[in-house]
Amino acid sequence: MTSTAPSADLLVAHFAGKLAFETDASDVHSAQEQGAGFVLIDSRGGAAWAQGRIVGAVHMPTAEIAERALAEIPLDLPVVTYCWGPGCNGSTRAALEFARLGYQVKEMIGGFEYWAREGYPVEDAHGPVVRAKDPLTAPLSTVTCDC
Repeated sequence: MTSTAPSADLLVAHFAGKLAFETDASDVHSAQEQGAGFVLIDSRGGAAWAQGRIVGAVHMPTAEIAERALAEIPLDLPVVTYCWGPGCNGSTRAALEFARLGYQVKEMIGGFEYWAREGYPVEDAHGPVVRAKDPLTAPLSTVTCDC
């Protein structure tokens, strides 16, 4: 660690900026439950989509965003992108493609992995997939972590 600490203004700008561009599984699920207007984009390929996805997500692999987005998603509808998980930057690449087209976009950190591990609705090609909450990622006795 360096001996020169960043100023409070710089720290505030940094963390406020992160929150302007990122969201997480808990906040996305809560927004879905409240009926917030946004589209959730699964930017993974076809095999990943078939294996499992977030209920209500739209499948739009990153390579297809430039050609499909404007025809399928109103420009004034906010977009949230996700990919596999924290070890994958596919949702970042997808968010960049939407930003280039002029959409208001956020990236869901944690991706599909943390959505599924937190016990939120998942489906595959055969229908709903029931998963228990992972106690390492979500409290077992409440809906949210209250963070």
